[in-house]
Amino acid sequence: MGTNTDISANSEDGDGIDFTLEPNVTNCKNCEQEHEVGFEFCPHCGQKTNEDLTVGVLFYNTISNYFSFDARFFKSFIPLMFKPGTLAKRFIEGKRLLYLHPAQMYLFISVVFFFLFSIVSRDFVNKSDNVLEDGFKNEKIKDTLQTNVLDSADVAKITAPLKNSVLITGMDEAEVKALDSIITANANGNNVPTMDFGFNSKKVDSLIAIKAPEAEIYKAMGMKDDAGMINRRFYKQALKIYGQSGKGVIQTFIDSIPLSMFVLLPMFAFILKILFFRRGSFAHHLVFSFYYYSFLFTVFSLIVLANFAWEIPDWIDWLVALSTFLYLLIAIKRFYGQGYFLSFIKTSMATFVYMIFVVPIALTIMSIGAFLFY
Repeated sequence: MGTNTDISANSEDGDGIDFTLEPNVTNCKNCEQEHEVGFEFCPHCGQKTNEDLTVGVLFYNTISNYFSFDARFFKSFIPLMFKPGTLAKRFIEGKRLLYLHPAQMYLFISVVFFFLFSIVSRDFVNKSDNVLEDGFKNEKIKDTLQTNVLDSADVAKITAPLKNSVLITGMDEAEVKALDSIITANANGNNVPTMDFGFNSKKVDSLIAIKAPEAEIYKAMGMKDDAGMINRRFYKQALKIYGQSGKGVIQTFIDSIPLSMFVLLPMFAFILKILFFRRGSFAHHLVFSFYYYSFLFTVFSLIVLANFAWEIPDWIDWLVALSTFLYLLIAIKRFYGQGYFLSFIKTSMATFVYMIFVVPIALTIMSIGAFLFY
């Protein structure tokens, strides 16, 4: 026909000719495997084949890779907030790709909450540091002056002349009463907020000033010669806090809150396991706990954001606390499939045990941790 066609011919048996068109292929930039040109995604690793790196792409990839901030998050958010227990139930039933993984959702929402919480807590931390610093200074002044607190009998002897107007000249009755109140307040030490160190701060300060060995300073603070490793660690941290006037203790405590969640959340799941021991494995209760904590952190984040606009009244705080309990009740009823009465009893028991035993234990651990790692 006068048309030229480029072909490659291979004759295998001499009886026929195999005409083969060479495919247009390229290599994936990620896995370096070959695939046909025109594919939007690599069939081997799944990376997008043609995607220019822009600031938007970089930001989206960071969020989606580390926090799975994609369409699944928005599909999961509405059920999380308005359909208690639904996400956990569907995840247990096997619908695990349609919604965001419970641990991923918890991670993302908790990071957002603690970021907001760190911002609003700065003012509280600064005020706490100032109060602690004033307390340390006042205690050092008291130790330096070596003031003795007078008892009621001594105060009565000192103020007795004030009752005799003949002995007082140039002062009216109001001035006499004012002087009497000042003497009484100063005698009882009520006007100076102090902190009881349990040792002579003047002596400790002098040892610190001359750069004495720590063992000698610890001894001045009350440590015995045969103190063990834990006791020595205690005095070491106490000296560190004393030297910095307590600054940073509150911040260290606040910083330990996210870590405490690794204790509080599994303990909550363990309580549910005890109350619903025939309703699945511990992993099932852990899934439920992840989603419930995600709800709590979402609510708290909204409260924090609302406080940026105006001061939240106390009645709203109580309403929020009540709403979290009602949410838990509905979620437990839906997830575990029991009646409202039995669900209410078990929800109340779980809340009581958690607040009375688990939270105080966690606060104690946080306080010890803040002291040891100050």
